[in-house]
Amino acid sequence: MGGSTIVGAAVKAADCDLLRDLPQQFVHVEWEGFRFIDLIFPLFLFLIGVAIPYALGKRLARGDSLKSIYAHVVTRVAVLIVLGMMVNGNLLSYNVHKFEITYSVLQMLALGYLVASIVFLHLRLPWQIAATAVMLMGYWALMAFVPGPGHEMGVFKPGCNFGDWLNDWILGDLQGRWRFGWILGILGHVSTAMLGVFAGQLLRSGASRVAKAGWLTLLGVVCLAAGLFWSGWTARQWPGVELAGRDWSQWPVWCPIIKNRWTSTFALYAGGYSYLLLALFYLVIDVWQFRRWAVPFMVIGANSIFAYMAWQLCHPAFRRVSEVFFGGLQQYVGAWFEAVAWAGAIATLWILLWYMYRNKTFVRA
Repeated sequence: MGGSTIVGAAVKAADCDLLRDLPQQFVHVEWEGFRFIDLIFPLFLFLIGVAIPYALGKRLARGDSLKSIYAHVVTRVAVLIVLGMMVNGNLLSYNVHKFEITYSVLQMLALGYLVASIVFLHLRLPWQIAATAVMLMGYWALMAFVPGPGHEMGVFKPGCNFGDWLNDWILGDLQGRWRFGWILGILGHVSTAMLGVFAGQLLRSGASRVAKAGWLTLLGVVCLAAGLFWSGWTARQWPGVELAGRDWSQWPVWCPIIKNRWTSTFALYAGGYSYLLLALFYLVIDVWQFRRWAVPFMVIGANSIFAYMAWQLCHPAFRRVSEVFFGGLQQYVGAWFEAVAWAGAIATLWILLWYMYRNKTFVRA
């Protein structure tokens, strides 16, 4: 909802050397690495996974048939894909020649939710864990070792891996301007959702609240450590260790943290932060009962899909409303006006969301 825009404008106005690099945390890493904004998408998907045991578990408990559950799941998936095409697939051009089969946020959420729901509905927890491990390992192996033009064993490069070739072979130019190898990458997206499914089942268990927070914290630390180690970070920090006659930093087994391909280590690393954040807010809100501060965020979360679509499609309109009410302040705030104007735009959308929340109007996929 434009938070990164406010940060960028405020840092530019402040002209402070200490803050100069802060806007970079709101720009996605082009290839290998991890920044703050790279956590947003996987956190969405993780929380969808958390909700699956609650939503589907409740329906199973009351005796709903799998047919009715699947009808509900597939309908939600279809709605999310159509909304995603409106934002990124040129669907609103109403020109079939301009349509693109893109894979942006909502499509990613939809397909991750679909496959994670199937796994949850048909496998018990131990087999869910096994299936997630197979997806993580299988995705890495296919990306690291399947040969092809320009591919080096164990090396991840754009356009030189099995995921990218598969997308080009199946979709070609229908992919449009974003080519992320997402068909194979679904394995990574589902793995992120499944990490959330495990958290949801833990929260629904009979363990004490303090124990739940502790287990979530432990899972977060384990996922972070596993993601970092598997990425080769440890080997790069301590080079010179020879195993099997070769410096371990040169082994082809490392899997870099790459959001653009949602590598297995990215799923684990982002999942680690997601577990830790869930543990923190579970502790603050459910255990310690500190809730009032969270109301502004609840207003957004209650209509999150509406908020996302409204900002993506209508943020120029919200900006114009802000300029009508706050344009006169420009003479006083000078270089800070961009930050003020975008804050006003976000406030305009929030007021709309608050009105919906107050009147119990909830728009869901």
